[in-house]
Amino acid sequence: MDLRLLSSFLAVAEEGHFGRAAARLFLSPPAVTGHIRRLETDLGTRLLHRAPVSLTPAGERLAVHARALIAAANAALDDVADAAGARPARRPLRVGIMGHGSAELTPAAINAYRRARPEVPVETRQLDYTEHVSALVGDRVDVAFVRPAPDDERIVCDVLTTERRIVAVPEGSPLADARGTGAHLADVADLPYFRLPGHTPRVFTDYLYFGGDAPRRGTPTALTPHEVLTAVVTGHAAGSGLESFARYYAWPGAVFVPVLDAPWESSYLAVRADDTGPEVRIFRALARALAGDRGPRLTPPGTRCPARP
Repeated sequence: MDLRLLSSFLAVAEEGHFGRAAARLFLSPPAVTGHIRRLETDLGTRLLHRAPVSLTPAGERLAVHARALIAAANAALDDVADAAGARPARRPLRVGIMGHGSAELTPAAINAYRRARPEVPVETRQLDYTEHVSALVGDRVDVAFVRPAPDDERIVCDVLTTERRIVAVPEGSPLADARGTGAHLADVADLPYFRLPGHTPRVFTDYLYFGGDAPRRGTPTALTPHEVLTAVVTGHAAGSGLESFARYYAWPGAVFVPVLDAPWESSYLAVRADDTGPEVRIFRALARALAGDRGPRLTPPGTRCPARP
């Protein structure tokens, strides 16, 4: 498959406009139009609606594969250049992970990157609940698996998973009986949620407390899942998270209750908006491709994290 055609297709899909895609690729609009027509002819199906520009179902599927193919091609070129001695030794790709990150997608993306770029060292760094903006802005990590979406113009991110919300309570809590049937926001509003430091981004406190002004009667301060679960099983606080939290932190004495009417939330891969390095681009492309294969909706690549109330 001609990578030039795929690059033109992705540019049009991401820009939503043939003229802007042409300017981005330093091509003429007729050339980009010709590339799309050739690709549609080769595949025997329409990939884009023209007015307005949007992906067809076939185009949505091709976009996932196209990103992975282009990332793999770039990785191959870099690998050949390295073998020829054209590049200096590379610094590690530093991957930040808040909690369990994006569940099973976190190790899948890291392992896919290691297979694609075996010569680049990968360092993983655990992030606490205050760091999903500061670790990137402070250049302590290059990519970060975080939740919720950072509300900062210096950060861009991609949706990786979208899940139901849960609360974590002690097994002696009256709410524990709802582990199988679920509870509602009104039932969890007055839980003694753990506290967060004052410098925690507001977007994370809104996420933790379901966007409301919970009494926050819990006394412990927690920055990591381990600290949260310690407070829960000792009966001092409650916590909240995504449904996959229960798979990764199944502590005896902690009960996880689905919150039926809470809006579903997402986990994200976040990067610095001005980071155009090839390793970050490759990692993002692989993570998006894996997320697309597993079903969650993707934000258009390069868009800013969605604003939150």
